[in-house]
Amino acid sequence: MKISASIYSDKIRSLHEVIADLVAHQVDLLHVDCNDDLNVFTDIQKIREWCTLPIDLHIITNEPEKYWDLLRKHPVEYLTFQFEDLKTPLEIPADITGRKGLAVITPTPITVFDAYQNFDFILIMATIPGQSGGVFDKVNFSKIRQFRAKYPNKSIHVDGGVNGEVSFILRNMGVSSSVSGSYLFNAPSIGHALMNLTKREIESHYTVGDFMIPLEECPKDYIETCTTKSILEAVEKGNFGFTLMLDQNNQFKGIVSSADIRKALLRKIEMPSEIIPQDLINSNPIKITAKSTVVELLQLIKKCNFPVMYFPVVDKQGNAVGIINFVHLIKGEI
Repeated sequence: MKISASIYSDKIRSLHEVIADLVAHQVDLLHVDCNDDLNVFTDIQKIREWCTLPIDLHIITNEPEKYWDLLRKHPVEYLTFQFEDLKTPLEIPADITGRKGLAVITPTPITVFDAYQNFDFILIMATIPGQSGGVFDKVNFSKIRQFRAKYPNKSIHVDGGVNGEVSFILRNMGVSSSVSGSYLFNAPSIGHALMNLTKREIESHYTVGDFMIPLEECPKDYIETCTTKSILEAVEKGNFGFTLMLDQNNQFKGIVSSADIRKALLRKIEMPSEIIPQDLINSNPIKITAKSTVVELLQLIKKCNFPVMYFPVVDKQGNAVGIINFVHLIKGEI
């Protein structure tokens, strides 16, 4: 996950000093907030003279057309407009370069992106736009998951409340870029904050239940009625590489992964037609509870002596409530 540093969050140093510090610490992007202020392009021109870092420009305006000529003269790598301030549907001229994004605040549903499917990404504002130091609203975990499911080929950017713990969760959810402002500049140093945004030893304020894939979105089959074919179909249709196995009351009974299927085939390679559901089901996988903190999740991962792809999530009664999938996190770390 790329870190986009919000350059105006440092209220003490000059812009030149801020940019030099960010360049020295090798941040990925420079996030420039433009609250309907054309003078921002004077700063963009200066930044281009000081460094070659990509610029991530977020414009809040109800008159986007007044920015077209400036964007042609000073092109940026990432260009985002705030949806809620637009009076009419946004149409960006074809000759304006850079990846295009639509920014939405927490109450706005991700369905507004339907009219902008030619754009490259969505920017989810997880706190109040323009207010520094806000707390990440965990409702946005659900929005991220919904957007990922609906637009699997689009990127997700997040702005607001991103600290070390939230950064870990966002990476796990497949977020491409997160904007960091006050957290980055209020730390003892930018280097210290950047380390916190990528390290795995973090303080915990969120639980697994806040960001897991909920049961209703998980592939599943039922132990009382399943067949070998129905299990394989559940794994295939789910597109996660596994299916949960439950009873009719949603009591967790096990999991079937692609690895479990492979092992069953190897055991009965000479007689695959004799494979039965019990051959496929791992009835005692490592599980985690929905009330577990992120720190407890990381501690559980460290105890495993094998690569972890997912953890079934259960409640105190042993009922399945969801799953934690680490596919996005693994991809982001290589």
